[in-house]
Amino acid sequence: MAVDRAGERHVVKPGRLVVLAGPSAVGKGTVAAYVREHYPQVWLSVSVTTRPARPGEVDGLHYRFVDDATFTRMQEDGDLLEWAVVHGRAKYGTPRGPVEEAVAAGRWPLLEIDLQGARQVRQTMPEALFVFLAPPSWDELVDRLVGRGTESAEEQRVRLETAKAELGAADEFDVVIVNNEVRTAAENLVSLMGSPPASS
Repeated sequence: MAVDRAGERHVVKPGRLVVLAGPSAVGKGTVAAYVREHYPQVWLSVSVTTRPARPGEVDGLHYRFVDDATFTRMQEDGDLLEWAVVHGRAKYGTPRGPVEEAVAAGRWPLLEIDLQGARQVRQTMPEALFVFLAPPSWDELVDRLVGRGTESAEEQRVRLETAKAELGAADEFDVVIVNNEVRTAAENLVSLMGSPPASS
């Protein structure tokens, strides 16, 4: 069970959105993937993005990969709960309809997004529980970003500059989970929902 700085215990009832955010390379996607595999009762929102798929990413599972025109049309039609231009490059957004349907159906919905998106969701769905995923240390965050090898040196520089600012936003969140190890972080996250532990 996660506990915030004030010592308050958080357990989320089904139908309340949980928003997971944190700095680049902290492991949000990896933690979400673990939850997807081990906790099928948790409903994960699939974001749309204009960036190209990385090796191993599956369209419709990890992201919905769309072109800029499609993304713009979704913005104009009000189909996005939140959206942002991340690192000055690609656009990311959360389709509104599936999230609202999951909440209305009383499911355990989890939204894994960046800090900009989390702030937008707080404006539209302030009743959600906001969880910040933090690295064990700054050096560990740098090692993870460089080690994954998915960005150029320039992209790494931009992401690290962004991450410095993002780390200062932890106080905006209801709960902070330190991602020392993926399984433990995922279990702490799911414990907020009152869901049963992962199967072995």
